[in-house]
Amino acid sequence: MSRLRIYDDQQHDTPVATHTEHAAIAAALNAVGVRFEQWEANKAIAPGASQEEVIEAYRSDIDRLMAENGYQSVDVISLKPDNPDREAFRKKFLNEHTHSEDEVRFFVAGAGQFTLHIQGKVYEVLCEKGDLIGVPDGTPHWFDMSESPYFVAIRLFTNTDGWVAAFTGEDIAERFPRMDPHASATSVP
Repeated sequence: MSRLRIYDDQQHDTPVATHTEHAAIAAALNAVGVRFEQWEANKAIAPGASQEEVIEAYRSDIDRLMAENGYQSVDVISLKPDNPDREAFRKKFLNEHTHSEDEVRFFVAGAGQFTLHIQGKVYEVLCEKGDLIGVPDGTPHWFDMSESPYFVAIRLFTNTDGWVAAFTGEDIAERFPRMDPHASATSVP
């Protein structure tokens, strides 16, 4: 189940609000400019699937998003717990950073946790299969896939170079909860 927990950015122990209904999550995120939608993710894709397999399965959704929003490139991140590079991948995304373009992800399997730092609040978003999130350019955030990653996400970019981060140098991500690999029924096989 997708989940949003909102914290004061100075208080990492107790959320000020928690939402588990998709409409409430979307409304709270929309209020701060973040796109959050529920899409059909009905193709048989499992973590570890190749980029080509995932793109072929979701070609019509990808083409529609690219046409609607001017995205220039697409790739896939697909990880499962036995990936030998899982620790390096996780570490790459765990520090607070921004991008010069929107960060758009469509989860087609498993789960991952985006945490956004906006206007004195921290928005922890557990994204699952079927969730599409669009983090606006310049929004400080980090991403956690847990110690046992299990997800497939399609990533869309306006920058043809793909994922390019500007790290803020802040240690805020270290003070907030990490993704619990058992937070969701879809996070483990």
